[in-house]
Amino acid sequence: MASNRMNSQCSPRCRRFGISAILAFSLFLSGSLAYADTSWPTTADGATAAGFSVDTINRLDAAMEKIVADNDVAGMVWMLAKDGQVATYDSAGYASIEDQRPMTKDTLFRIYSMTKPITGVALMMLREQGLWDFDDPVSKFIPEFADLEVLLQYDEAGNIELGPLTRQPTMRELLNHSAGFGYGLSGNDPVNESFRELEVLASPDLNALISRVSNIPLLYQPGEQWVYSVAVDIQGYIVEKLSGQPFGEFLQEHLYQPLGMTDTAFYVDEADRDRFADVYRWDREQGKLMRNAERPDRPSYFDADRLESGGGGLVSSTHDYARFLQMLVNEGELDGERILSPESVEIMRTNSLADGLLLRGGDTRPGQAGQGFGVDFAVIFDPEAARSKQGEGTYYWSGAAGTWFWIDPVHDMFWIGMIQSQGGMRPGAANMRQIAVDIIYDDLNN
Repeated sequence: MASNRMNSQCSPRCRRFGISAILAFSLFLSGSLAYADTSWPTTADGATAAGFSVDTINRLDAAMEKIVADNDVAGMVWMLAKDGQVATYDSAGYASIEDQRPMTKDTLFRIYSMTKPITGVALMMLREQGLWDFDDPVSKFIPEFADLEVLLQYDEAGNIELGPLTRQPTMRELLNHSAGFGYGLSGNDPVNESFRELEVLASPDLNALISRVSNIPLLYQPGEQWVYSVAVDIQGYIVEKLSGQPFGEFLQEHLYQPLGMTDTAFYVDEADRDRFADVYRWDREQGKLMRNAERPDRPSYFDADRLESGGGGLVSSTHDYARFLQMLVNEGELDGERILSPESVEIMRTNSLADGLLLRGGDTRPGQAGQGFGVDFAVIFDPEAARSKQGEGTYYWSGAAGTWFWIDPVHDMFWIGMIQSQGGMRPGAANMRQIAVDIIYDDLNN
């Protein structure tokens, strides 16, 4: 598999590298400094170059265009790449219906929880420096968490019973959402209510966020359940502590610059305002898509002082996120820039939940069959049990405004779909994620 990947990656990218090397040598002789070409991807290489039939990619493009035409979403950008070749990279619809701004490859998106894998990569970079390990207690890096308690029981009258932890949650559990933390995005239990009352996700900075979380008990004993949590914001704080740099600065220096991710940040420059897509929801009463207002309880996306949320704060472009995904497909490297070792990428995409625990599983929840969690990715470790057409080890995640991606390491392939939809879909709206998978894998499996 590795040798096939190496050979296939030497198609357009190796040729680009060869050209870049010649240019670099010429500039070296003239005393100038050369930089790697980070423009990829700009256009599709085509179905045949990526190993698909032309009919398959035409059907895929037509299906995504129909989703937009049916007003399931205002607009979309999508990309499919295999073996380093882009099968399709296209857009449809509007970034802003009211302003008549078209959705383009250059559009910027709130990627929300697709921030999480980026944070995980940052933390794994620090692990490669020997600064932490999976069995370390989280309190080793955040002493404020040493005295956390756990919620044992509660009732509707407001009576709450807390108790001591059986042990401290580990970094492994922090990375796979089984450490016990709440989030506040849902749930009527005292833990999630406290997250909302203390406005944890509206904290002005990561120091304040940690301070607020330290006053809230865990939902359950470490390792016993999978519950989506504030864990990745905590990870961002640990990156700050271990690196000695502000989180956003660390990402800029060690990830964005090497990968050429020039459009990814925790805020949008004023000059890029017209590139920033609006978020839409389906309004049942009016029978059309309506633009969502910005949240009044959070700083604007044009405010450079926004919370650097490792769990959901980033804005990015399809180009930038594609470069991030291709780095992972390439086992940690892109265009000569090594971000992670192959071993680290393998760890990230391997299920690390305790034996018997599944994605979204717990005491009263069986979880999703055949699926677990690695380092800030969900993992399909048993496609048959998961009833998935995708390859074993496919890892994925999504964002609150509908953006989604997956990487299939069996086929050296990734998909990314960028939309901005939150708060309700049109009745009978298409399952765009499943439609894309069905079309792609019907080609590969035939």
